[in-house]
Amino acid sequence: MEHVTEGSWETLPVPLHPRVLGVLRDLGFPYMTPVQSAAIPLFLKNKDVAAEAVTGSGKTLAFVIPILEILLRREEKLKKSQVGAIIITPTRELAIQIDEVLSHFTRPFPQFSQILWIGGRNPGEDVARFKQQGGNIVVATPGRLEDMFRRKAEGLDLASCVKSLDVLVLDEADRLLDMGFEASINTILEFLPKQRRTGLFSATQTQEVESLVRAGLRNPVRVSVREKGVAASSTQKTPSRLENYYMVCKADEKFNQLVHFLRNRKQEKHLVFFSTCACVEYYGKALEALVKGTEVMCIHGKMKYKRDKIFTGFRGLQSGILVCTDVMARGIDIPEVDWVLQYDPPSNASAFVHRCGRTARIGHGGSALVFLLPMEESYVNFLAINQKCPLQEMSLQKSTADVLPRLRAMALADRAVFEKGMRAFVSHVQAYAKHECSLIFRLKDLDFAALARGFALLRMPKMPELRGKQFADFVPVDINTDTIPFKDKMREKQRQKLLEQQRKEKTENEGRRKFIKNKAWSKQKAKKKKKKKMNDKRKREEGSDIEDEDMEELLNDTRLLKKFKKGKITEEEFEKGLLTSGKKSVKAADSGIADL
Repeated sequence: MEHVTEGSWETLPVPLHPRVLGVLRDLGFPYMTPVQSAAIPLFLKNKDVAAEAVTGSGKTLAFVIPILEILLRREEKLKKSQVGAIIITPTRELAIQIDEVLSHFTRPFPQFSQILWIGGRNPGEDVARFKQQGGNIVVATPGRLEDMFRRKAEGLDLASCVKSLDVLVLDEADRLLDMGFEASINTILEFLPKQRRTGLFSATQTQEVESLVRAGLRNPVRVSVREKGVAASSTQKTPSRLENYYMVCKADEKFNQLVHFLRNRKQEKHLVFFSTCACVEYYGKALEALVKGTEVMCIHGKMKYKRDKIFTGFRGLQSGILVCTDVMARGIDIPEVDWVLQYDPPSNASAFVHRCGRTARIGHGGSALVFLLPMEESYVNFLAINQKCPLQEMSLQKSTADVLPRLRAMALADRAVFEKGMRAFVSHVQAYAKHECSLIFRLKDLDFAALARGFALLRMPKMPELRGKQFADFVPVDINTDTIPFKDKMREKQRQKLLEQQRKEKTENEGRRKFIKNKAWSKQKAKKKKKKKMNDKRKREEGSDIEDEDMEELLNDTRLLKKFKKGKITEEEFEKGLLTSGKKSVKAADSGIADL
């Protein structure tokens, strides 16, 4: 591949449309990033591109601009219902972000319509919107796009609409496959014309992505871009302006350290990553109460309709805290994120790199911090070798306040907090057990008592992982947790109603003989027949066992007789052996002696 250095947009070998250049000036992008200067000319020369570049390197413009240029140069103009380009991305947040960037470039070109298809919205409305305004450029998540191909009965023949397709882009390709969208991607590819340009963009190239490159791209040109100042031999996957730290602390000190850290940096913008949706719900509520004077928002994959609003709202904040799962780890560009805090290390090492990449984007500085237990410290060396991601240690903060008693008090005052804490603990333990780096993250070495104290639990939950274990270091509260009420009066009223119903049923059933209600007579008869059949079978088997035992005793007697004849055992031992086998025969013994 010919080496292309980054420079101004005017230096590209294939000139861009003046209105595209105007949008770039308005957005404040006078110069290209390395991935843009490498990928755009290849796209415009009708090449398929597989691009790998560190997070925050400007990959979105590297495919948005070529899409516009290719569609502008079409000989036959696109009709309203014809699809010229499709951009597929793993999460709805990333899809919203790409759609927003794309809208800046389609605004000066009213002949092009764009449409966003993502989960959490009414698919019927998506169909109606497409039929009304069209969609020359589609930005979609895989599940919703696959669903749209099945909407022919509602008047949307998408398979016919995509016959005019010029460009397909798979953004964050490795994540698309990690999240189990492979089947959806393959289904979508079957509908698309073979004569098209395809681009795969990602921060990491996995074996699965390599397979997709071979299956979906024709003679692709591979682009691997590193930042300036990074040695050619290095494959560092995090931005060079990112300062990466780790802090080692005990399970029951971790939350205190997090709260202290956030209280001292209220004017900054933070992303705080947890391993599960339940942990986000619980700790998000806790941080809301304990870190005053700053906005705390929560987002995770199980939120259906609020995610878009929360994501857009946080992007507009100057400072604040977004508590989230890995749904926010890929491709998301949130302006001016100062710190990425990983309360729980991710389940796989590549996700660690993508989490960190939410800060220090496109030339800006940023910092990331991961909290590790003492038994997990070797993860630092693992990341340095496996992900080329060096970390430096941050010392424990001094004079941290103990906020766990307050969190326990919140659980005692509101059953909603108590239940969220229990669910969070269970989900965390289950996620920990599934960590791909199980040599470092060993469930059997986890201090469950300290972990429960760190979650500010009132008692230990009942779960398989804790069965048979004793926790001398954990002191449960001396109250019946069933008596803890919901702060929400309506929820508490419903709970009391349910408890009363259960007590009533228990009282009614006491002293009654247990029987199966409404059991059909025919089923009872069939059960009796089956039972009789099983009994007969068992008797037959027992009879054959007796015969087998008799045969075995006979053989045993024969062996004893042979040994006696050869003088290997005495007469006394011979008789004792016959007694033991239960088959003593004086006649056989006499005949044996006579033969001697």
